[in-house]
Amino acid sequence: MNQPSKNPGHVAIIGWGRFGSAVGERLAETGVTVRGWDPRAPVPESLCAATPAEAVAGAGIVLLSVPVAATATALAAIRSHLTPDHLVVEVGSVKGGPVAALEQALGAAIPWAATHPLFGPLSLALGERPLRTIICPHPQHRDAADRAESFWRDFGCDTRRMDPESHDRLMAQSHALAFFVAKGFVDCGFDIESDWVPPSVGGIARTVQTARADAGQLFATLHRQNPWSDDARARLMDALRVTDAALRAAPEPGEQAHEEPAALRLPESDEPPPLLRDIRERIDALDHDLLRMLAQRIELAMRAVRAKASVGRGVRDPRREDQLLAARRETAESFGLDPDATAEIFRSIMNLSRAHQSKESSKES
Repeated sequence: MNQPSKNPGHVAIIGWGRFGSAVGERLAETGVTVRGWDPRAPVPESLCAATPAEAVAGAGIVLLSVPVAATATALAAIRSHLTPDHLVVEVGSVKGGPVAALEQALGAAIPWAATHPLFGPLSLALGERPLRTIICPHPQHRDAADRAESFWRDFGCDTRRMDPESHDRLMAQSHALAFFVAKGFVDCGFDIESDWVPPSVGGIARTVQTARADAGQLFATLHRQNPWSDDARARLMDALRVTDAALRAAPEPGEQAHEEPAALRLPESDEPPPLLRDIRERIDALDHDLLRMLAQRIELAMRAVRAKASVGRGVRDPRREDQLLAARRETAESFGLDPDATAEIFRSIMNLSRAHQSKESSKES
């Protein structure tokens, strides 16, 4: 993670709870100056601001990391100390209420952006990737959304833009319901973290672990502050009741054991699981970088052959090629790669370079 390039001054963090402290400590570790203020939670002495005014004075980014229900109160505490040079970045898991509070407290006078980092302290502690953040642009502050997006990208996040209502609908059907199911497992006392449960249970166990690690008020916030959560829960409960009734029902006369009713079938999907999809996306991105660097390497090889021609030397240099392959084999071993396979890759790269060089020579002739 690099220091945010579009963030003159330090980062002020208002609210030093689990998320605010995790982000603040990560920023401080990378050399970003951080000032934290929280009237309730202790802030490390080296990062602590005594007052809201001290926290935001000279800050480029003011990260508002407080419970959704406390957004208006936190804004009231810092409003008189803000100037148009600040950028207020809100990070709540629900957007409707915080956006309304930002509009009322800051309006068009102070740049602000509503964002939702889709990760928590546990994800940061485990070094999970990719990190993702949703940006909800506001018509009054499109530049602010750009700056907030730059901040999160510099933090190491992939970003996506979404309007607040679409965000809250999506979170009601995903984030809120995942925690709802996790709370059910916790309250029932089921053991799903045993070494002797099937691997398919791991995803549920991971959700339970994440739900327990997040702030205590987050569960209620996801449901009470999001206007779409009641409907999402109702739809889930209705679907589960239908499934439960089908499981309890006696088989119809003549029904074959392998002919389950529609209510008990899980439609198969050709889509890869999310983790595999993320891995494939990262591989595609790395392959793109490899191809870009390969094109750069060929361009350098073309320059080399022109330099050789200027002093009357031939295209091929067998001694140089042998030295290069030996060096690449040695480097491959240091990275735990098969040296023979790596040497073959570089032979192919050199053949590709020669093919381009031959094309260049034929054009000149």
